[in-house]
Amino acid sequence: MTNTTLEMKGISIEFPGVKALDQVTFTAKAGSVHALIGANGAGKSTLMKVLAGAYDHFSGEIKLGGKQLFIANPTDSQKAGVQIVYQEVDAALIPTLTVAENIMLQETVQHSESKQWIRWRNLHKEAATQLKKLNSTISTKRLVSSLTLAEKQMVLLARAISTDCRFLILDEPTAPLSTRETEKLFSVINGLKEEGVGVIFISHRIPEIVEICDEITIMRNGKVVKRDMVTNFSQEKIVEWMLGQKLEQQFPEHNPTIGAALLEVEGLSDSNIVKNVSLQVKAGEVVGIAGLVGAGKTELCKALFGDTSKIRGIIKIKGKTVKVKSPHVAVQNGMAFVPEERRKEGLNLYESVQTNLISANLHSFTKAFHFLDKKAEKSKSQEIIQALGIKTPSPKTSVHTLSGGNQQKIAIGKWLVSEADIYIFDEPTKGVDVGAKRDIFELISALAKRGKAILYASSELSEIVGLTNRVYVLYDGTVTKELSTAETDEQELLYFSTGGKINEN
Repeated sequence: MTNTTLEMKGISIEFPGVKALDQVTFTAKAGSVHALIGANGAGKSTLMKVLAGAYDHFSGEIKLGGKQLFIANPTDSQKAGVQIVYQEVDAALIPTLTVAENIMLQETVQHSESKQWIRWRNLHKEAATQLKKLNSTISTKRLVSSLTLAEKQMVLLARAISTDCRFLILDEPTAPLSTRETEKLFSVINGLKEEGVGVIFISHRIPEIVEICDEITIMRNGKVVKRDMVTNFSQEKIVEWMLGQKLEQQFPEHNPTIGAALLEVEGLSDSNIVKNVSLQVKAGEVVGIAGLVGAGKTELCKALFGDTSKIRGIIKIKGKTVKVKSPHVAVQNGMAFVPEERRKEGLNLYESVQTNLISANLHSFTKAFHFLDKKAEKSKSQEIIQALGIKTPSPKTSVHTLSGGNQQKIAIGKWLVSEADIYIFDEPTKGVDVGAKRDIFELISALAKRGKAILYASSELSEIVGLTNRVYVLYDGTVTKELSTAETDEQELLYFSTGGKINEN
């Protein structure tokens, strides 16, 4: 098995208005971890979807161990020993079933179709065996709906290795994980590698690629531009090959004119993790919410935006106390929220770019009897597309066909139409390449210069240091420290993010 090679030769595929892959050749070896990287829209996920059987209208050939494969659907791919764990883990799991049922899903379906009895004890035993291979102690009887993102990912990995898995594709696997969970995943990957499984690792996190991968293939604009051993690259060179140019200063210069407080929060708590949080954000200010995965950043953002029931505390907008009981009330009071899970909560994926861009401010595009003004809708959406550099064949293009970076720009762009005063960003660069990150940083800086109040929640501490003016550090749902960003660094933020306390002596 260790001598098995997977080859994709001359792969091309087109979608309406876009040539997504152009004569791509890609080779991966069993028992090796191969990084597949590129900027958003480079074609890496499309290439892997071809291999996984999600698309059948491609040209070119796929070989495994010199033998040609005919992959027209996911079943063909799985029979060849290719498994994929997508970034959006929720879409691949059934939340109302148990961990065991999800891991052994294929076997469960087969038994149901053949009207055979399911031996539940054996099913749970086999699922537990697969989890043990991953050093996971998740109970096989738990419902998937009760799991964390990291646990759901382990369930998908267990499902993948429960089959004859020869090549495992991991698409942005560390995006939802904490540092400790990432270390655990890397241990699993190294174990699979030792067993002769080939791992194809898609990520925008360059330091992780350097740490875990053996070989690297870099794509740009639907083509392979470079392939080599990872040890032959510096991190800077990897970025240059991805973008086709040197990446200059990552963070824009930010010298704002600070105004009055637009958002003031006193003693905010929810019924889950947020406890007695107080903060304020002034006009023209970018304020960070720093914390590791699970610290309560998302819960705090949702509580501020009215997307949480049973909150306690005081929220003041422009000095006026407001009961933000729902997102509708938040929007009415000049708030905007770009959520972490953009595909699930921030976008209508199967609607057009144009529809998404006007969705937060529909009343501005209605005429008599509530009919949409199509001309105004088209004009405004084209203005935002041009201003943000959204790469789309047309304003009418469905959002689900676009890259992650362009989807994120749309998730932000819809709030530019509403002219909000307070912008809340929750992990806005998650799954976004370095070039698109720079665009997002520029956009946030421009909003601050226009006098908007920005709350920026992120576990990427380098972004907090590079972008914000002040920072509140969150640990276990509580603010442990408020700092001036100019007077701190990543090490100090990490110290307080892990529960560190000020030495009183």
